[in-house]
Amino acid sequence: MKIKNVAMIGMGAIGTVYGSFLYKRYGSDFAVIAGEKRNIELKSKGITLNNNTLYPLVLSPDKKDIKYDLIIFCVKNYQLDKAIDDVRNFVGENTIILTILNGITARDRILSAYPDNKVLYGLSTHMNAVRTHKGVFSTEYGEIQFGNGDNTVIAPEVQAVQELLNEARIKNKVFPDMIRAMWKKFMLNVGVNQVTAITKASYEKVASVKTNLILYKEAMMEVLKVAQASGVDLREKDVEELMASITSRLSAKEKTSMLQDVEAKRKTEVDYFSGLVVEMGKKLSIPTPVNHVLYCLIKSIEELY
Repeated sequence: MKIKNVAMIGMGAIGTVYGSFLYKRYGSDFAVIAGEKRNIELKSKGITLNNNTLYPLVLSPDKKDIKYDLIIFCVKNYQLDKAIDDVRNFVGENTIILTILNGITARDRILSAYPDNKVLYGLSTHMNAVRTHKGVFSTEYGEIQFGNGDNTVIAPEVQAVQELLNEARIKNKVFPDMIRAMWKKFMLNVGVNQVTAITKASYEKVASVKTNLILYKEAMMEVLKVAQASGVDLREKDVEELMASITSRLSAKEKTSMLQDVEAKRKTEVDYFSGLVVEMGKKLSIPTPVNHVLYCLIKSIEELY
């Protein structure tokens, strides 16, 4: 199995970083799918990474004469339903779909719309990217972690995607247990992203302020309990590992994506972070008071934009 062309939807910070790599490697065999106003903007302004502007092929959702071997979703969770519809004309019977959205629900939402296609789990981690009106600036391009739920044996579609990413020089890793990997990243996001969105703390301030660390850990502990009750292999040592990862960034002035959204007065993904934790906690009869408060505070911040 060989992927000959690839399309992406969602050109925020993550999409711009990985889209730039894909365009440089695949040229006209790489396309961006975008509707309405965003389509016009991308065609006229291109995508800019570290002051380098590129002009990939931009396709409207109504185009019907081309199918793609791989489609990558990089939108926000609240944009996913529309994105699922926007790519429909480009999905063929053999199209592989990869999602690198935050959270734990995107893959299943896409699979429900395209049940006959191979839909892979995926996430982006260790990326440092800031989106401004001048484009995206990144000093660390991160890593895409992806695969089927169980990758003890690497499936042909997973191997094909890995070969494509390798050719584009995008750092990547296939995890044996992607469900665990997704939940671990989710636990991190629920903790640090939400605390920074409220406190406006950079990584160094999360790491150096004791009460920030308390909130960060308590929010993650609630995720841990929900995960374990759901049969997911998360452990307390994962919480400690994530705590150590943030306390090691005492000089890091970078900001989380959710804090960047708050500062830019954009909608956040709080419904898919603490909102989901609270919802699952209710179903499982697990108290989630810290996430309830984080959810209410971030929703209040959004209302005050």
